[in-house]
Amino acid sequence: MATNLFPLAKKLRFSFRRKVKLSGLLCLALVSTVFAQNTVKIDFSAEKSKDTISKHIYGHFAEHLGRCIYEGLYVGEENKTIPNTDGVRNDIIEALKELDIPNLRWPGGCFADTYHWKDGVGPQSERPTIVNRWWGGTTEDNSFGTHNFLNLCEVLEAEPYLSANVGSGTVQELIDWVQYTNHDGTSPMADWRRKNGREEPWKVKYWGVGNEAWGCGGNMTAEYYANIYRQYATFMAGWSGESEVYRIASGASEDDYHWTETLMKNVPHELMEAVALHDYAVFNWDVKGPSVNFDEEIYFKTMEQALNMEEYVTKHIEIMDKYDPDGKVDLFVDEWGGWYDAEPEVKNGVLYQQNTIRDVMIAGTVLNTFNNHARRVKMANLAQVVNVLQAVILTDEEKMIKTPTYHVMHMYKVHHDALLIPTEIENNAEYRGLPVVSVSASENSDGKKHISIVNIDPEKEISIEINVANLNSKNFEAQILTSPKLQDHNTFENADKVIPKPFKEFKVRKGILNLKLPAHSLVMLSSD
Repeated sequence: MATNLFPLAKKLRFSFRRKVKLSGLLCLALVSTVFAQNTVKIDFSAEKSKDTISKHIYGHFAEHLGRCIYEGLYVGEENKTIPNTDGVRNDIIEALKELDIPNLRWPGGCFADTYHWKDGVGPQSERPTIVNRWWGGTTEDNSFGTHNFLNLCEVLEAEPYLSANVGSGTVQELIDWVQYTNHDGTSPMADWRRKNGREEPWKVKYWGVGNEAWGCGGNMTAEYYANIYRQYATFMAGWSGESEVYRIASGASEDDYHWTETLMKNVPHELMEAVALHDYAVFNWDVKGPSVNFDEEIYFKTMEQALNMEEYVTKHIEIMDKYDPDGKVDLFVDEWGGWYDAEPEVKNGVLYQQNTIRDVMIAGTVLNTFNNHARRVKMANLAQVVNVLQAVILTDEEKMIKTPTYHVMHMYKVHHDALLIPTEIENNAEYRGLPVVSVSASENSDGKKHISIVNIDPEKEISIEINVANLNSKNFEAQILTSPKLQDHNTFENADKVIPKPFKEFKVRKGILNLKLPAHSLVMLSSD
């Protein structure tokens, strides 16, 4: 009996082994499929490169608001405690020089449409005081004015961007300002400039014709503002024979596409060099949430709004292309950033907020968007430079720190005036419906390539596969900006808690770069 059963047992054993083997192969195939599904793939074509990423995308914004100017940038020429140059803090000057900031927008913002520039020139003892009716009702003495700002821009080697008063000013007031700053001959305003100590004109190129005309700049309709803009822009053009004047129309807020369409349709393009756009990562204007002690739900809602920048920019550009197919009018996103509830314990801390890893996520994704739309987006201004909103610098009397956003701007300066390399993302992961990975890439004049990648997922590491074969690149190196918690930030007691660090968690083999991108992190890859 046992002898007769042996062939059957052998047959059953073979069948069992075969099934186990097939089952194992099936498991391996399943694992491979799951792995492929969880790997984000990035590819780009150097042959398609034709747009330059303007360095002016990395501009900044300084408004008379809270502690941005006074107690921030400007401590006064008589200050003997804090080292300064003509009243501007030396440590801030050096920090901004390290960023190679290309431009600085001033004096606002909402403040611009209540600011009368003539109050801020001449002997300081004769300058009238004003009340900042928009921001805190504080009284200012006009000690920081046109000369201070434009001289600071010269020190920084940054282009000044003056935002003119349309809301409560006049056409004459604006063209006087243009003449004061730009006219090289004999004229009432040029002569007054020389009397006030400045012989040569500053040759200011960038001029904003009002700010948020739909809101604090006058609550105008798009149609009304288009006519007002035409009037102001016409009289500004008279000085363009001596120096180029670049006129920027007050643009839309977020998805107000009617505003952009009205301007593009009703303003002759020879009168408008750029149109603006404003968008802040605010999910609830009544309760914006804390800048540090936020939870995951607030983080998600903030990032959801920040990522809307891609949609807004895309659709505004589509309208601009419709009326201006030759691309003569640029898009300036001259206010953007995170906006939270102000820190209550800070004296005169109007719009003062801390800066965390969440702000790294906002800055990285938004800057990637601007880079990828370099054909039209030619300038952007982070709000704001010191002590206000998503500031790159915070001060406390003699102390100064660089925020996580500062380090993003420093890492991304490799993109300044570099050739955009268009990217494609396949199989992008999702975080509650939001695309997790953001990327932009460029090649500088020395042939060096840079790839900036962001993972916004608050908890999950992401596997990324980058096809670098057609970049002819080698010798990759990388830096990472992250921290264990989304709420981590730099303080005056621990100024280097969040700083860039070397990143080595990647491998390159046969033209494929594989890396593990940690949760809530930003990585900058560089290669020869």
